[in-house]
Amino acid sequence: MPVRIFNNIPSLNSQRLLGINNDRLAQSIERISSGIRINRGADDAAGLAISEGLRSDIRALRQAVRNANDGISLINVAEGALNEQSGILIRLRELASQAATGTVGSTERQTIQLEFNQLRSEIDRITATSEFNGQGLIDGNLSVAASAVIIQIGIDNSANSRIDLNQEVDLTAVSSTTLATTSTGNSVTVGTLLSDLSVTSAAEALTSLGAIDDYLSQVTTARGKVGAVQNRLVRSIGNLSIGVENLQAAESNIRDADIAEEIALLTRNQILVQASTAMVGQANLIPQSILQLLG
Repeated sequence: MPVRIFNNIPSLNSQRLLGINNDRLAQSIERISSGIRINRGADDAAGLAISEGLRSDIRALRQAVRNANDGISLINVAEGALNEQSGILIRLRELASQAATGTVGSTERQTIQLEFNQLRSEIDRITATSEFNGQGLIDGNLSVAASAVIIQIGIDNSANSRIDLNQEVDLTAVSSTTLATTSTGNSVTVGTLLSDLSVTSAAEALTSLGAIDDYLSQVTTARGKVGAVQNRLVRSIGNLSIGVENLQAAESNIRDADIAEEIALLTRNQILVQASTAMVGQANLIPQSILQLLG
């Protein structure tokens, strides 16, 4: 093997390997410190593309869970209002039944009518003021603004088929159109319909009893629809949460670093860097052997 001074090939080779080992050591340190195996496209281009898509799905599904929870909050407001109206209707029926008996006189019926009027006004007030984020819930507006009450609780990835959990829940079921007449195309609230009722005579009280029974049945039906929609949203939240969990596991499997493996690689790369550094020093001493020939 020739002995050269100008070009120290073993040293150049050792320096190249030292650079490679330093890069590997830096990568191990980066992965352990970040906890992520793929920090840039160069680490794993395909894995990065897949994991970014999964991250996008996870974020969308988490927002879908929040959307569904907002829908449940809206339904709870509507349910509370309908529950109070149901209680008022039950009291109105009680008053009408009291006024229908022959054991009370006109003076007593006038007194009953006072409470009857106040409760009718309260039904109107509840109908007018039951809102969620400015949207009327039981005044008939919810069914008119149908596009505003469709809750998007999923994502539609029909273009790339990673996941398809697109679901819609129509909250018009909680609208008080079930409590109103639409003979002219205009919703009429319960309170307005009740305004024609009176308990100032036994005959009118009996008529009121029948009408109140009809309205109470309508309120009960509306509450049933509210409960059905709420139960669906609860199930949807459970389904979405499972989807988030599974997608998170898939994304973690692709992108997260295996710390045990990375520490083993770190130890190996540290030893290789130290060995490479030592060999660079040894290779640099090779040309010195020429001095012995010159001596």
